[in-house]
Amino acid sequence: MLVLVTAGVGYVADRSLTGTAFASGSSSTRSADGSTNILLIGLDTRRDQNGGPLPKAVLDALHAGDGNEGGYNTNTMILLHVPNGGGRVTAFSVPRDDLVPIPGYRPDKIKQAYGVTKAAVEDRMTAQGVTDPATLEQAGRAAGRQATVGVVQSLTGLPVDHVAEVTLAGFYDIATALGGVTVCLNHAVQDSYSGADFPAGVQQLDGSQALAFVRQRHGLTNGDLDRTHRQQAFLSSAMHQVTAAGTWTDPTKLAALLDVAHRDIVLDQDFDVLSFAASASNLTNGDAAFFTLPIEGFVQANDEDDNEVDPAHVQAFIRQQIAAAAAPPPAPAPPTDPATARGTTVEVQNASGTAGEAAAAETMLVGHGFSPGATSTVDDRAASTVAAAPGSEAAAALAASLLGGGVAVATDPALPAGHLRIVLGTGYHPPAPPSAAGPSGGPVQAGGVPCVD
Repeated sequence: MLVLVTAGVGYVADRSLTGTAFASGSSSTRSADGSTNILLIGLDTRRDQNGGPLPKAVLDALHAGDGNEGGYNTNTMILLHVPNGGGRVTAFSVPRDDLVPIPGYRPDKIKQAYGVTKAAVEDRMTAQGVTDPATLEQAGRAAGRQATVGVVQSLTGLPVDHVAEVTLAGFYDIATALGGVTVCLNHAVQDSYSGADFPAGVQQLDGSQALAFVRQRHGLTNGDLDRTHRQQAFLSSAMHQVTAAGTWTDPTKLAALLDVAHRDIVLDQDFDVLSFAASASNLTNGDAAFFTLPIEGFVQANDEDDNEVDPAHVQAFIRQQIAAAAAPPPAPAPPTDPATARGTTVEVQNASGTAGEAAAAETMLVGHGFSPGATSTVDDRAASTVAAAPGSEAAAALAASLLGGGVAVATDPALPAGHLRIVLGTGYHPPAPPSAAGPSGGPVQAGGVPCVD
C-alpha cells in the first residue's frame, strides 16, 4: 500500500482500486482529530484469497515450504499515523510476539489473533451448513482482520481508520514488479530457514531475495525485533526507489504494480486511496520515521517465549512520538567553530575502576576532532574532571559536554598549550550511543536506504 501510494499519480489512471468489502470498524472508533491511522498487515500464509494453495513454482520462489506452514499469523503489523493537514508521518511496528489478551480466546502472541478468530468463525459457519471453501476463507479472513484491528487498538490506544493487507505472495510480487529493491546490511548474513544469504553493504535484491531479507530472524542478535527493523528498512528503501526512479512515469512498472494491487492487496471498502495519496505528500517525500513499540522484557506463556508489554508504556511512547512529530523544529544550535577541538590534544586517565573507559572516551573525542594523547589507568577517584591549558577552555567545555555532562572543568597553567587532561571518576557514565533505545532499538528514518542488521 505504501509503495503504491508513493507511485501516487498512477491512481488517477486506475480509479477502480477501491478495495474489498471489508469494513475496518465502526465510525465510533475513527480518529476524532482528523488524522488517519492505517494498519498495515503482512499475513504469513501460503494460501490465495480463496484458500487455495499457491503454485509450487511460487512456493519455491518464496522459499516458504510446501504451503502448509505459517498458518494465518500476522507476522507484520505496522500502524501508520498520518496527521491531519499533513506533517511528519510516524509508523509504529507492533512486535508479533507481544503478549496480549485475545477476546474469545486467551492471552497469547498478538500475531495469533487473526488465525484463531478466523478458525472460530469458519467452524461456526461450517456447523451452520456453509461448505463453500471460498466463502469460508473470505469470511474467516474478514473476521481475522477485525480481530487484529481490535487487539492493536487496545494495545496502542489509537483508533484504526483503515486496513491494508498483503500475503507472502503479494510481497514477492510487489518486489518483483519494482524490479528488485536496494537494501543495506551492517553485517553479512546466512540463514537456511529464510534463505537469506547476503554480504554486508548496499545491494540490489530480487523478489525472492527481498522476501528472505524481511523474513530472516534466525542468526540476528535481537531475533524478531531485528527482523522488524528489516521490514521498516525495506519499506523506506522501496518508497525511496519509487520516488527516485519515477516509477509512476514508467507505464510498464506502473501497470505491474496496479496488477499486484488488484491481485494481492486487501484494502477496506472505505479507503479512498486517491485522496490519501494526495494528502500524504510528507510520507512520499520521506518525512516519516518507523518506530518499534517498546517491550518490558520476555516472559513464558503457553509454553512459548513472549514479549512482556505494558499498554500504558506503549501508549505513552506513541503519544510522545506523535507529539514530537507535530512540534515545530527546534531552533538551530549556535554554529560550532571546527577549530574548537582541532589542534587540542586529549590525555585521558581512567579512575573509574572500569577497564577500557579511557580508550573508549579518547576514541569518541578523536572522532569529534580532538588529537589523541596518552591514556592511562590511575587510582580510583569519585569526580570526573577536565583540566585545560590556558586558552583551551572552550575545547575543555566541548569535551565535557561530549562526555555526557557532570564533568567539572578547570584551568591548569601547568599543562602545555593546547592540551587537556581528562580524569574519568567512579561516577562517570559514558553517553549512550544514538541507536540505544532498549531491546526494540531506535527508529528507522524513511527517505533513503537505511542500513540495518
